[in-house]
Amino acid sequence: MTPKKPLFYILLFFYFFVFFSCKNYDPNRESILSLEMKPSDSIFPKLTESYIGSKKNKIDHFFNKNWPSKNNNISFLVAKDGQIIYENYSGFSDMRKKTPITSETPIHIASVSKVLTATVILKLINAGKIELDQKVTSLLKEFPYPEVTIKNLLSHRSGMRNYGYFTNDKAIWDNHKIMNNQDVLNVMINKKISLESKTNTKFQYCNTNYAMLALIIEKATGKSYPEAMKSMIFEPLGMKHTFVFDYKKDKNAVTPSYKVNGTQIACEYLDAIYGDKNIYSTPKDLLKLDMARNSKYFLMPELRSKIYKGYSNEHKGQKNYGLGIRMINFETGQKFYFHNGWWHGNMSSYVTLIKENVTIIALTNKSMKSVYNVKKLAPLFGDYPFKVEDEFGE
Repeated sequence: MTPKKPLFYILLFFYFFVFFSCKNYDPNRESILSLEMKPSDSIFPKLTESYIGSKKNKIDHFFNKNWPSKNNNISFLVAKDGQIIYENYSGFSDMRKKTPITSETPIHIASVSKVLTATVILKLINAGKIELDQKVTSLLKEFPYPEVTIKNLLSHRSGMRNYGYFTNDKAIWDNHKIMNNQDVLNVMINKKISLESKTNTKFQYCNTNYAMLALIIEKATGKSYPEAMKSMIFEPLGMKHTFVFDYKKDKNAVTPSYKVNGTQIACEYLDAIYGDKNIYSTPKDLLKLDMARNSKYFLMPELRSKIYKGYSNEHKGQKNYGLGIRMINFETGQKFYFHNGWWHGNMSSYVTLIKENVTIIALTNKSMKSVYNVKKLAPLFGDYPFKVEDEFGE
């Protein structure tokens, strides 16, 4: 018996709906939309001994050239496909006690913390908790700059002033008092701190952007920034030696930092502010993060692609900034992604060669700009035209 046409079309529609739904179904979608980072489950061929040897000798020469004595405090790692090619830990975490730096010594990663703050913000966007183009005023109600969006904060295009500069004025803040993130916001509100430039008109690297992103994380998650970082990144990825600095609890317990001459640097009134800095970690823990950020579980593809798009090319040039990552766009088409950091005597460099799946990380608690030289290792793995005289700051 021939079915009636309406029923036939209903069944046909149902068939096509089920067919295309199954075809477009992504079994990883639930994991991708989770607020927790997922460890990478990518399986790579084991690196051959000849490959490791060819790279290891050159990297060892680089290490000894840049940090030739144990007076240089350094924690350093190079990995490909998640496999460590070379690691070296030299010098002291505590120079007075002569405590050696090991693979498990947490060191302040300074502005590399911004990569982790951006990671949590992007996970919140990915899960629909907040939006990339959402106005900050919709989350921080008294925030005094109505045009600033989350994207502006991530890409350093808010136009805000650096809190380290305007709070240095005694009329603005008594630097005998420890300052936190909410204090930064309150000062901008109550002291009517003006923008340094009109919002979204130019790139202007500014720690205030990421201090505000930390407050947004707290608002969106209902957790403190340290708790959110722990539950969304550190614990899921097994980053056992990574934590957010707690001024009251940790100031006399963490790895101290030093000037070039070995003089220890004391804490100051800005050391309780996080988001832009104040994460302690190790190269091995940061390797876990890098692998997770480059895995299929991190973000939906469209959002992930926005991280590595440059937003700061008012003037033609190679240097650029994405969403929580620095980049160099070479004329050859090659792109180099990284983030450096500097706070007190702590200096850091995080390099992720996405195309080659290579991770390079260097951390120190003794002020040494040579940490930034690790970018010169990139040509060992791909077409990166770095010159010896190239230097990049924070």
